[in-house]
Amino acid sequence: MFKRITRADGSVLLLVPKKETQAITFEVIYKVGSRQENLRNNGVSHFVEHLMFKGTQKRPNTIDISKELDGIGAEYNAFTSKEHTGYYITADASHLPLAMDMLSDMLYNSKFDAQEMDRERGVIVEEINMYEDNPSFYVEEIFEELLFQGSTLGKPIAGPREVIKNIGRQSLYQYYKKNYYNGNAVIGVAGNFSEAKMQTLLKKYFPVANRQARNKIKKVARFVQSQPRIKLINRNLEQVQLIVGFRTMPSTDKRFMALQILGNILGGTMSSRLFLQIRERMGLCYFIKAEVSGYEDASSFAVHSGLNKDKIYEALSAIKEELDRVKRDGISQDELQKAKDNIRGRLILRLESPTSYLNFLAAQELLNKKIKDRQMTLAELDKITVSQINLLAKEVIDWPKSNIAIIGPFESTNKFLKILK
Repeated sequence: MFKRITRADGSVLLLVPKKETQAITFEVIYKVGSRQENLRNNGVSHFVEHLMFKGTQKRPNTIDISKELDGIGAEYNAFTSKEHTGYYITADASHLPLAMDMLSDMLYNSKFDAQEMDRERGVIVEEINMYEDNPSFYVEEIFEELLFQGSTLGKPIAGPREVIKNIGRQSLYQYYKKNYYNGNAVIGVAGNFSEAKMQTLLKKYFPVANRQARNKIKKVARFVQSQPRIKLINRNLEQVQLIVGFRTMPSTDKRFMALQILGNILGGTMSSRLFLQIRERMGLCYFIKAEVSGYEDASSFAVHSGLNKDKIYEALSAIKEELDRVKRDGISQDELQKAKDNIRGRLILRLESPTSYLNFLAAQELLNKKIKDRQMTLAELDKITVSQINLLAKEVIDWPKSNIAIIGPFESTNKFLKILK
């Protein structure tokens, strides 16, 4: 059960009450991320997120914020993605007033102190270094840069080091003011709360402002691809990272659920086709999975694997063969049912948490589409047919439109391209 309320300023309030818990989560998510950026300010959404924890007039520094929240045993953090930026506090339900006061103070009154900002540049650069030093994470960024090359979705969330080191305070502050407004926000409350008391607190800490429309995205331009593309990062690794995949339909497309089922059948579990064939029977990899990443106007369908450097060509051939087999022969009714049961079970378990359910609803709201609750989503899952999956496999698996990202000790892409042709 949930309630959606549109406020007069355009902000949306999502309520997920659950009396059986003693906890509360309060969160605010803005529709702004790296895809709202340009080459000159790439990384600014993530930078602003960090600055929200660096002090306000009421709580002058990071320690003042953290001590107050640590003092009540709260869990708190923030996140930046390509499409949105969010902040949350989870605590004992009696501390909802403090959670709302704290996020209100941070989001409306952060100081953007120049000295704190300069210190944080080094922190973010180290965060970039951390991700780039982890090949299994970094290859995903490389893949999306290639897949969405030339579009806002191709930009890294943390941005390049040069921007982080040099972007000025005024640019950061102007970006914040442009995007952090009520009409661009989804405000969520989940757990044990009185709606009447919560509404009173909301009026105090998040008063209705002037009405403004939510941010709109600059859609990914249609891209005509006629041959495979590869992005190779040459590193001396024993276990190399490989992602091979395709650009697909928006996450708002009615076929997106079918795409997730196809991913589950191919590489979503330890009994999936790719796991059994590539790892268990052929022993070519440590891990392998099929991934579906969805955005408002595009998505990706990809296979990601960690491989022995000496077996990568054999493994890529085997992956291609497995994808060709599902494209040629399709899936069975038994495979479809097992995938549905797996997705159903995972979804039910994940959404048992009021906070997870709130995030599930907010993700849909931020896509500007009608929210489907758990039961509606499961009903949609049940309707997917074998013929829909088979038709989708023929459409998506198209090797001239494939893209590969590789991190490993290789200097040439020729052998990889030869396998895909």
